[in-house]
Amino acid sequence: MRTMSLSEARALPVWRRPVTLLFVTAAAMPVSFATWSALLNNFVIEVADFDGSDIGWLHTVREIPGFLAIGVIALIRMIREQVLGLLSLALLGVATALTAWFPTLGGILTITMLSSIGFHYYETVNQSLQLQWLDKARAPQVLGWILATGSAATLVAYGLIVATWKTFGLDYNTVYMTAGLVTAAIALISLVWFPQFESPTPQVKKFVLRRRYWLYYVLQFLAGARRQIFVVFAGFMMVERFGFDVHQVTSLFLITLVANMIAGPLFGRAVGKYGERNVLLFEYAGLAIIFFLYGGIYMFGWGVVLAATLYVVDNIFFGLALALKTYFQKIGDPADMAPTAAVAFTINHIAAVFLPALLGYVWLSSPALVFVLATAIAMASLLMALLIPRHPAPGNETVLARRRNSQAAG
Repeated sequence: MRTMSLSEARALPVWRRPVTLLFVTAAAMPVSFATWSALLNNFVIEVADFDGSDIGWLHTVREIPGFLAIGVIALIRMIREQVLGLLSLALLGVATALTAWFPTLGGILTITMLSSIGFHYYETVNQSLQLQWLDKARAPQVLGWILATGSAATLVAYGLIVATWKTFGLDYNTVYMTAGLVTAAIALISLVWFPQFESPTPQVKKFVLRRRYWLYYVLQFLAGARRQIFVVFAGFMMVERFGFDVHQVTSLFLITLVANMIAGPLFGRAVGKYGERNVLLFEYAGLAIIFFLYGGIYMFGWGVVLAATLYVVDNIFFGLALALKTYFQKIGDPADMAPTAAVAFTINHIAAVFLPALLGYVWLSSPALVFVLATAIAMASLLMALLIPRHPAPGNETVLARRRNSQAAG
């Protein structure tokens, strides 16, 4: 595999350039992960007889590799980031392909752990490479198009599920096997097809935890806690409370994906025009309202139409999280992209390790309370986002840093 710099890569045909690899993997990953997610709640309820506690434990196990994403720092000392990312993507695909072979609580937890290692290590490396390979001026717009590409790939996968699940009487093994092998094949072909791209700034290959990144760390922690509640319990609610079947859940995802394909590039443009601060404030305020209304479904008996609408809007709002990536790209040292991506993933998953299992027990007695907690977390994110300056940069990471610098200059 040939190694070349990013400047040399500009002379390559478009289909072999670094940005193309980012788009290819952005399409390959959701084929497995989104298929796994779409079938998961029906699979575990119908095949393994899961309740709220079991699904909480499943997602706790799924998030352990995310908490251990800091291990990427050790691995990139021995393996190039690009290679590690593609091998991790292949692991996600293979584990997804084998999911239906283990229809017990222990088996599902084990195969989920393997697929999660692939997913989280791929995502950690992918975020690092995005921030290294994309220049700051173009990053928001390109990240928006990458988000749209992932949504388009997922749309194709979900469309096939909706069109073929009942028509051809498909089973879980067929769908999981097909999706997983597609992802694994794309990852391995990409490993051979694309050259090894050398970033202009060598990455620090040790643990990095810098005081000036503290706001980014806090926002990552809150984002992880908030997202876990949605990922674990919002979809579970649609199946448990409203009795959604596989094709109904997948149809809901299809609506979300079409919206995200349109919204992704718009989100990137919004970050470039209005800045990370305003976009994140809008996201967190919207999510606080959404989670409050989720709680109202249980407290006031609101119906399935509202629940389905909130589910779609909630998914769309999470696309605005690309602003958190570009915020760090603007304040971070270029050599810190890889180690900080690993540290950020670990921080993002601190709550994910215990929160799903803990809230699984809360869910058994009061599902509304779970969403009230999510509302509080979204409000905390909103307050913290007020500390992001209008023009983040090294030395101007927060509004507090700007004030300290002004006082020191005076």
